[in-house]
Amino acid sequence: MNILVTGCKGQLGTELQKIAISDTLHHWYFTDVDTLDICNKDAVEECFTHNQIDVCINCAAYTAVDKAEDEPELAMLVNAFAPKVLADACFKHQALLIHISTDYVFGGDANEPYKVDDTINPQSVYGSTKAEGERLIRESGCNYMIVRTAWLYSSVGKNFVKTMLMLGDTKDEINVVSDQRGCPTWAHDLAMALVALLNKNGKNEVHETFHFTNEGQITWHDFATAIMEIGGKTCKVNPITTDQYPTKAKRPAFSVLDLNKIKEYAGIEIPDWRESLVKCIEELNSRLLRSSQISDSTMRSESMTRSDAKPRRGDRTLSR
Repeated sequence: MNILVTGCKGQLGTELQKIAISDTLHHWYFTDVDTLDICNKDAVEECFTHNQIDVCINCAAYTAVDKAEDEPELAMLVNAFAPKVLADACFKHQALLIHISTDYVFGGDANEPYKVDDTINPQSVYGSTKAEGERLIRESGCNYMIVRTAWLYSSVGKNFVKTMLMLGDTKDEINVVSDQRGCPTWAHDLAMALVALLNKNGKNEVHETFHFTNEGQITWHDFATAIMEIGGKTCKVNPITTDQYPTKAKRPAFSVLDLNKIKEYAGIEIPDWRESLVKCIEELNSRLLRSSQISDSTMRSESMTRSDAKPRRGDRTLSR
């Protein structure tokens, strides 16, 4: 199958690119805003036609939750209108749309994990625009899989894990809210789950919504504490309430998602949140080590060029 991935430079898109390297079953086409404007109907149509797209995985989104309160039109354009453009193209070309949504579509006042068919009640502009995107996809008539996720992180881009590790290196103590409960999602695990869904369904007709995070439920304070511990940081993490850390957009107090449907449908086991966090931090440390080794090697080479290398007769490069 020919698979189009939008928003390929983000956390999830990057993980899908890693998977594609060794995938011999499918042909992957990776795009981002600089190569495909998914708000442009003509550009999307030309991409689908030229590449004979069978599946579109939409990783593109406006995710600046607080900034969306000041830019509702832009958030609606990216999170609702653009998915409709993709859905219409999928309907026309009989392709499958896999669309990433969010826990923010729920009100956050539950006391047990949200099931996929629970009533939505977004409390922010970001949540409302993502909910509208879901609605437009369902009304388009295309084959779709909407996958809601939460607390996404990876070894690339900006995310909570990397921010905590940075603060762990520069602060003696920090304050993190302890009255918002959910579950983190390692982008690698989500990418693997999307491929499992894709391989399970193939080109069959489908109109389904799923939830995916890692297993378990924790608070942001729990998450930050684990990051410091696993990352070897001595920074103290103090618990505070949401009222003590006001934000422009309201955060859900409870956004744990029920994972049973995706586990049964795709036949997958989902790792515990801590297990995946350990792997991500190991990946980050490995990347930092490689970067340090490359930097040291470059510095040694430059030092040789400037000081240690002696010009030879007739060697113009070294004689100048």
